[in-house]
Amino acid sequence: MVRPLRILLLNWQDRENPEAGGAEVHLHEIFGRLAARGHEVRAVVSGWPGAAPSATLDGIDFQRVGDRYSYAWRARSAARGIVHGFTPDVLVEDINKVPLYSPRWAGVPVVALVPHLFGATAYAEASIPLATAVWAAERAIPRVYRDCSFQAISESTALDLTKRGLLARDITVIPPGIDHDTYQPGAATERAETPTLLYVGRLKRYKGLDVLFEALSQLSDRLPDARLVIAGRGSDERRLRRLVRRAGLAHRVRFPGYISEAEKVAWLRRAWAVVYPSPKEGWGMTNVEAAACGTPVIASDSPGLRESVAAGESGILAPHGDAAAWAASIREVLEKPSVRERLGTGALAHAARFSWSRAADETEAHLYKSLQP
Repeated sequence: MVRPLRILLLNWQDRENPEAGGAEVHLHEIFGRLAARGHEVRAVVSGWPGAAPSATLDGIDFQRVGDRYSYAWRARSAARGIVHGFTPDVLVEDINKVPLYSPRWAGVPVVALVPHLFGATAYAEASIPLATAVWAAERAIPRVYRDCSFQAISESTALDLTKRGLLARDITVIPPGIDHDTYQPGAATERAETPTLLYVGRLKRYKGLDVLFEALSQLSDRLPDARLVIAGRGSDERRLRRLVRRAGLAHRVRFPGYISEAEKVAWLRRAWAVVYPSPKEGWGMTNVEAAACGTPVIASDSPGLRESVAAGESGILAPHGDAAAWAASIREVLEKPSVRERLGTGALAHAARFSWSRAADETEAHLYKSLQP
């Protein structure tokens, strides 16, 4: 038997952080399982006002330093302190915002876990100076991490890394899983009475939600009763609400804000289709969660999303930003019960391919492999 590993994680947030998202779910689901198997897992993450300085979640010991803005500067010293007292076998840096360049200072083998890189999409969300800083920070990844093993969550992310100069042989693709005990069709939950589209996620400018309003406007004659539910919160909410009012869609678009996990599952089961119009994602976990509930997905034909949606099987991929194509795709799903039934059945088969246990197995094997001389 191989001995358990001592693993140090670097990630900007943990799942209790108010800003937590898919990256945090991914980290906890995988490394919580590894901790349950006997591996010793510690992590350095950012804090927030009122946060406890430390916590143990899912068997992982978390140390919180700074906040989301100062974390990049404070994580290094905190992690080095843990390295000296803990002597990890491997440091896993989850590069989901600004890289911390851990190979330069860790003193132990580093595995880079990459959901996705922003690249030029940073300019759709941040100011030009900040977006340029993110873009420049990512440009150094091939040089700084050239001797590291990489774990990418999709083939799209792996391709992005190779285009930046990393070697394909150093990259292992391990897709995320989902909780099949939670995400499944609900016999007691019926579909909404009116045609309902659902978006669940952060309300950020780069998510491309504008195209949904344009598409709905184009469908006013064909589908006047179609509704759009945008669940989540984020810095772009005020602008999105303005766009809805200007388009005359206030009676057709609902913003319920943050929803609990139970509410999310209920909405996924009630919706006629889930929509995800982003230009680029590492994966698109909500797409697979919807599929596990038997709900078709309409998503942008974008990196990451085109892997979380099986085109023609679990949903439809529409050209990103093309309102006319989005309107046609929405009409295809909402107007034709046979299409929804076929895609719903295919969605269940698609979702069955992904589990957190499998992702944990493959991550564990990848960590051991990365430590071999």
